[in-house]
Formats: sequence, structure tokens, C-alpha cells
Amino acid sequence: MRIVIITAGSRGDVAPFTGLGRRLLDVGHEVAVAVHPSLAALVEGCGLECRPMPGDPQELIRARERAASPEEVRAVMTAYVDGLAGGVAAAVGEGADLVLTAFGPAPLSRTAGDAFGVPVIGTYLAPSFATREFPLPNARGDGDQGPEGNLAAGRTVISRAGALFADATARLRTRLGLPSGVPAGHGDVRPAFHGYSPLVVPRPEDWPSHAEVGGYWWPCRPDGWQPPAALADFLQAGPPPVFIGFGSMAPGHGERLSELVTAAVARAGVRAVVQAGWAELSGGGADIMAVGDVPHDWLFPRTAAVVHHAGAGTTGAALRAGVPAVPVPVMADQPFWASRLQQLGVAPRSLPFQDLTAEALGAAITAAVTDPVHSRRAAELARHLATEDGAAPVLAHIGAEFDA
Repeated sequence: MRIVIITAGSRGDVAPFTGLGRRLLDVGHEVAVAVHPSLAALVEGCGLECRPMPGDPQELIRARERAASPEEVRAVMTAYVDGLAGGVAAAVGEGADLVLTAFGPAPLSRTAGDAFGVPVIGTYLAPSFATREFPLPNARGDGDQGPEGNLAAGRTVISRAGALFADATARLRTRLGLPSGVPAGHGDVRPAFHGYSPLVVPRPEDWPSHAEVGGYWWPCRPDGWQPPAALADFLQAGPPPVFIGFGSMAPGHGERLSELVTAAVARAGVRAVVQAGWAELSGGGADIMAVGDVPHDWLFPRTAAVVHHAGAGTTGAALRAGVPAVPVPVMADQPFWASRLQQLGVAPRSLPFQDLTAEALGAAITAAVTDPVHSRRAAELARHLATEDGAAPVLAHIGAEFDA
């Protein structure tokens, strides 16, 4: 069966799908991932076909920052989403028997599926159905808002996502010869599988029956990957370091953040591996080593704690490693995951990016590496996560519904 996975965004939005895609490949399916060109090497390095998707998420962030008015921001987003629409149509039109879609491009994927007669399954990295139990990621306001408030906040999140894609979806439907109108419910694809552990976010009881939570889809490590010799030497030269990285966040803030991180590491009296990311962090001195992309499943278990931006994928990787975390959320779903880490007992606190100082980061690192409660809870949770197979429910559904 030819399976096309549709996703968009930064590395964290793509890496989990390499793991899911590789599992599908291993059981005999042909698997392609539609992704931005800047991430093609990540996909192809895992033995998966890449179908290029227009757009550059890093340039999108820069363009939004350069925009001088709300109208210019809307114009930037319109161009980006229209590019995605064309890319989704091309990826599905190139040949597919089944489409798996991330939450963001879901209405575009459904539209292409309708046009080409291809079934579509939702594969989401964060909770995507409104519930009374908690506000969805990206909800406005802090914390639990009560049952009805949580439900209303979740519906607002889904409505905002729908509004962002509505015009592009309508134009795509016209282009593909479908009746006018936009499908109701931005992410309401049936069935929908969520690629995170129910131990981290239990499945809400009031979710529809077609929404499942099965476990993490762990990113695939690129074929033949070996750690850089300098990194391996650094890890062996002293006690486990702290990892510090902000992924795709804060492009253009590298110099300021690098100075802040260096000062925080000195205050905490630890060694550190600093990942450059889009901020282009750097490090200096015998106790800090700067690295580029390194598979988190290899690096994180060799660290004493992980300081990260609390994106869904990095959050899962840190939990899998069984080490404490210091979440530094910036935007989008990150405050949601940061809060979860604190509730799970694996993080001493959440440190919002706008509040980041060398003093605060140094104190948080110290708390993470010295309080045995966080280490104990992180190790315990990792042992449970190791027993889960998040890809299995997706593979079982495909096998039962399409391989018979």
C-alpha cells in the first residue's frame, strides 16, 4: 500500500513521523512523507521517500517578525498556507492509497483525499479534540478553567485553526473540482490517533470514540548515524552534562542566549552540551560543547538533565531518556507540555522564555540535577514508556481496514 504522510512545520513536527513511517515501511508499505525541502534529508536519511512541500518555516518566522502590520502578517500566512495547499494536492496526486495527516494541514489533506478518492487518517502530536478535562494546547488563559471553560477554550483553539486554513481550503476545493464549502471541524478526521503517551496526557473520557491515544511515535535514527568523535570524547571526559537547546525557537537571538546560557551553566556548576538550533547557540570553555543536530534518543540518556523549549517531540524524547527536565516554553503548545512536565514531577518548574535570565536558568538547572525526586520520577516514567508501542494501534487499524 502507498501511504503518504502529510505534515508541515519545523523538525519537531516531522521527526516523530519518521518513526511511524519507518514502522509502516518495515511491515511492507511504501511510505512517502510530504515535508518542506529543508527537512528532506531527515526523511530520506530514515529510508523514506520525500515529497517536497513548498515553504520554509524558518523564513516564515522571520517574515512574520519583519511584518509591520497585522495586514502584512495575514499576507505572509496566506501565502504560506496557499503553498501548503498546493503541496498537499501534489503529494497526494502523485499517488497514494492512504493519507496520514498531521493536525495543521488536516483540512487540506481531507480535501485532497476527497478529490483523489483516498481515505485519510488523523495522526496528531498533541491533544486535538476539545474536552472538559483540560484546555487544549494553544488555549488562551492560564491553567484549568473549569469543565465548561476548558471545553469552550478547546473549541476556540479548533476554531482559530480552522479560520487560518479556511480560505486556502476553499480555494483548493475549487481548484480540484469539489463542491464549495469547508469541512466542519478543523481536525475532525476519523479515526484520529494521537502520538503521545496516555501516561503523559490520559485520554479524556468525553472525547469521541474515534479519537485514540496510543503512545509516542519515536523518531527514527538516520541510517548509519555515528556520534561526532568530539562529542563522544566530551561525554567521556567528565560527569554527565546538562543538555540545553531551544529547537526552532528564537532565531536571531543566538548571541544574547549564548551569553545567558554560558552564565547559567557557570552558576549551576555543571557541564553542558548546547545545541545550536535556529537560534544558533554557541558555547565556549572547557565545560560547554556546542553541537548541531544529534539524535535525542542517543544524547539525552547520557545527560543529567534536559533544558528545552517543551515542544511535543523534545518533551517526549526527554521523558523517554528518564532524566529531569527544565522546560522553557516559548509559544504554541509549549506551555501545555511544560505544565505537564511539572505536574508529572520530572521538572522543578516551568521557566517561560520571556522570564529567562542567567540567574533563573542556573537555579532551575541546579534544582533539576540535585533534587532526587525529579530523577526518581523521571526514571520511573521512562520505564513505563519503554513498555508502550505507540505505532501499534495505527498499524493494527491499517492492517484491519485496508490490508484484508
